[in-house]
Amino acid sequence: MKQWITALDGLDKLQFGEAERPSPKDGEVLVKIEAVSLNYRDTEVIMGLYVHHKSIGAATSLVPCSDMCGTVVESKSSDLAEGTRVMSIFNQTHQTGKPKESDMASGLGLPLNGVLTEYRVFPASGLVAAPAYMTPEEASCLPIAAVTAWMSINSLRPLGEPLDYTGDKSGGGAERETVLLQGTGGVSISGLQIAAAAGLRTIITSSSDDKLARARDELGADVGINYRTHWEWQEPVLQATGGRGADVILETGGAQTLRRSFDCVAFGGVINCIGYLSGKQEAAPAPGEENRLNVNVLALRRNATLRGIINGPRDRFEEMVAFYARHRIRPVVDRVFPFDKADEALKYLHSGGHFGKVVVKVAA
Repeated sequence: MKQWITALDGLDKLQFGEAERPSPKDGEVLVKIEAVSLNYRDTEVIMGLYVHHKSIGAATSLVPCSDMCGTVVESKSSDLAEGTRVMSIFNQTHQTGKPKESDMASGLGLPLNGVLTEYRVFPASGLVAAPAYMTPEEASCLPIAAVTAWMSINSLRPLGEPLDYTGDKSGGGAERETVLLQGTGGVSISGLQIAAAAGLRTIITSSSDDKLARARDELGADVGINYRTHWEWQEPVLQATGGRGADVILETGGAQTLRRSFDCVAFGGVINCIGYLSGKQEAAPAPGEENRLNVNVLALRRNATLRGIINGPRDRFEEMVAFYARHRIRPVVDRVFPFDKADEALKYLHSGGHFGKVVVKVAA
């Protein structure tokens, strides 16, 4: 079989080679991988920059990427029959509840070998059945981006009771929440689709008016804010919410956006720290800002919860899949690259020009 290998030394040094096709053991299945969706994490791993999780062991060479859809072609598990279409769980041992530090050792694409390969063996417990109505390319977009967005919106609610104002789940009769989404990458677009389907109010930011128009016209965003035009974008967020702020924020920017998120989070709201596209180190205060409030005071000021999100467990993944199926949500695929051009796909993702997900089609 063919697969891609990284020595964690750069996007330009990925190697496309061959390996022996593996065989499953008891409790495992062999999956023919059909499509792999890419995440920003994958580019960081390949460039040797994914080093902020100290509990992840070191690696010198591995198969990258974590998100796939494929078909079981050989099964030694009573839980998954041959012919079942499946998706991978990011942290393979994270089955329910909060993640444990030990679960980080089961992450696909670091420290475990990932899915940018034609065949891979998985424990049956490390897979979730794919929605029948989705293409493999669409289903491959769910494991990290969609689950992370789902957990940002729903993980503080009981399993089986996600926010959904369109059906039996009324959200308890409370005022509908507002969700703020930063950018138009995979997590934010997934969050927009989930929130819009659930009947929540949605605000999305981008540096592109064209992308904001797509988010509004195609995906139902209520408000779009160009952060190039409105650098202090917390102000239009407050205006759009009548001064109340956003109840749930998908914080993907990091160093240059977190303080703005604190400035426009609703009282008692939640800021989900997901990414750091604007950097991992906070910039030095600008002139006149030497006495900026510390993060703990910012949290206290709005009674806000600041939390890190590392994907979600298998049972919440399955909960999300049921929600997707009920609302017939189709993930937004920006571009599909052939398997032998996966290195180009990763470079394209890293450039930041995409809207939604970038996918590699593995099986012709």
